[in-house]
Amino acid sequence: MRLRPFLFFPCALAAVFAAEQVNVPLNNDDVRVVSVLQQPHEPTKMHQHKVNRVMIYRQAGAQDFKFEAGGSRTLEWKAGQALWSPAGGMHIAEVTSAEPINIVEIELKKPGAGLAPTSPLDPLKIDPKHYKLEFENGQARVFRVTMGPHASSPMHEHTLKRVVTYLTDANVRVTSSDGKVETQRHKAGDVVWGEHAKHSEQNLSDQPFEVVVTELKY
Repeated sequence: MRLRPFLFFPCALAAVFAAEQVNVPLNNDDVRVVSVLQQPHEPTKMHQHKVNRVMIYRQAGAQDFKFEAGGSRTLEWKAGQALWSPAGGMHIAEVTSAEPINIVEIELKKPGAGLAPTSPLDPLKIDPKHYKLEFENGQARVFRVTMGPHASSPMHEHTLKRVVTYLTDANVRVTSSDGKVETQRHKAGDVVWGEHAKHSEQNLSDQPFEVVVTELKY
């Protein structure tokens, strides 16, 4: 598998993740997204993350960290949970739960610029039933979208660039503000880049769908 180079990463991915499967579904001027399948009880090489990240854990699990500077810690998470991971020092990470874990790591290449959603059609304001804030800071706003079978969201507007991570399969009808209709289908684990959009959505499936949206404040 050929991986695109990334300026901020201090060493080759193959060297860091020797016992893991690595994919880079998205890499642009704003973010690099790394999807890693980590096997249990197979520690990584010593490595460092020099940029802040949003971490999305597709399965429940736990991980131990040992730091070159000394000390250790254990992190536990639920299936589908999104967490903030600040840049830090050299360390080794090891999954200690029983099953493999797929982690979607969204590396933020730029500092926060103070941008914030300004539209009166901000989806978190007009559709709190389906859109729930996970966390927010100076670089990113992260929220979860959960929509039941055949449920719909009203017309809403995304004003910030964003990364959409699909936790489930999705079959969604998207209707833009100018009346254009498009059907979008995705598989669980897909990662999609989005920019400004004004639209409504309807879940066409008999199953609920769930995504995590990471908006960039720069």
